[in-house]
Formats: sequence, C-alpha cells, structure tokens
Amino acid sequence: MRILLAIPVYNEEQYVTKVLDEVRQYAKDILVIDDGSSDQTPMLLAQQPVDVIRHAVNRGYGQSMIDAFRWAMCYGYDWIITMDCDEQHEPESLPDFYAAIEQGDADIVSGSRYLNDCRCGTPPPADRRQINGIITEEVNQTLGLQLTDGFCGFKAYRVDAIKKLQLSETGYAFPLQFWVQAVAHDLVIREVPVRLIYVDPNRSFGGPLNDADKRLAHYNDVFATELVKFPNRFNAFGCRS
Repeated sequence: MRILLAIPVYNEEQYVTKVLDEVRQYAKDILVIDDGSSDQTPMLLAQQPVDVIRHAVNRGYGQSMIDAFRWAMCYGYDWIITMDCDEQHEPESLPDFYAAIEQGDADIVSGSRYLNDCRCGTPPPADRRQINGIITEEVNQTLGLQLTDGFCGFKAYRVDAIKKLQLSETGYAFPLQFWVQAVAHDLVIREVPVRLIYVDPNRSFGGPLNDADKRLAHYNDVFATELVKFPNRFNAFGCRS
C-alpha cells in the first residue's frame, strides 16, 4: 500500500525543518505544498529530501489540499495523509493513522482533538473552539454524522474515494465543502484521537476571517451553498434525505 504524507505550509520558517526531520521517521513519501511563502520557508524546503509544490502567490489552504489530492491521484497512491506544519500535529500520531488505514473499514480517517482529554500548550482562543463546536454540530445534524472535531486537518483519505469529489473551495472553509461531498458520495468516515496542541494563540486567518462573526458566517455560506448542489441527497432544510 502506497501512502503519501502531504503538508501544506505558509511562512513556516520557524517550524518546517524540525517538523520534516521528525516526519521522515514515520513517512517515506512526503509532499510539501508551499502556498506562496514570503519568508525563508522556500530556501529551507530546498534543503529537504521532499517533493514540493510551490504556489507563486498565496492561493489558500483549500487549494493546497486540492493540489495535494491531485498529486496523490496522478502518482498512484492508495492513501494520502494531511497534517499541518506548525507543531500542532504530532508526527508520533502517524502510526495511529496507519493502523486505522490497515483496518480497511473507512474511506476517511479524521483526527479529533476532542476524543480524549490529553492537551498541551496554550488553550485555543475561545472563538476558535466555539466556532469549531458550532460548525461541528451543524455538520452532524445536517449530514447525519457523529463527528467530534469538524476542523482538524490531520486526516487520512482513501485516494479512490476522493476521486469521486469535485472540490473547489480554496480557503479555510474547505472542510465544509468536503464534508458535504463526502456524505453525498457515501464515504465511510471514522475518527481517531490526536492530542490538542495549541502553540501560538496569535496566529491569524488573515483578512476578514480574523473577525469571528464574519468567519462563522462565511463557513455557513459555504456549507449552505454546497448542500444546494445535492438536492437528491439533502432536503430543503439541509437535512440528509
């Protein structure tokens, strides 16, 4: 079984070398998607034995994910695992994802920071935890899921399964489009626990999304727009039919 580890990065000069040194202990095939970094990240990546997709300008987290999926499809991988590069996702958790993949009973293995009580570092800002809870509950009620963490980027995806999806959301609302399409195409989803680690409470989304109310409204807009694309699967109230 061929597994690709994909890591989106944007201005991660503080973390990228250490993270890549650690993940190479657990992963053979590593792809980094550099989303237009303007710091020393590109230079540091050039010193690493990894494949790199380089965006000339910042195109968004969702676009980095879409590009990673395309790479996995083009090069014949069976699974792709995605993780962040800010030390909030532990490479030591990768064997847990490998074990879940080996069970063969899921198309998506999604990390959850809320399946156990193991936490590290500074607690996440209140607005981020609140929005995660609100959106996760909306996704569960609307799509008939039982997620505990709708926004964790530490995930494993069966490549043959995600070939069915037509993903186009380039920004941070990417998970909302993804969950709708995953359910619409009957993908099997399971969660595995990962530690809740929050290193830098000052990290920002950039632009209008730094405002919590605008961020929540944007997520809801993307979610509602995606539901409308599947009228045979979700009724007028957004509930799974």
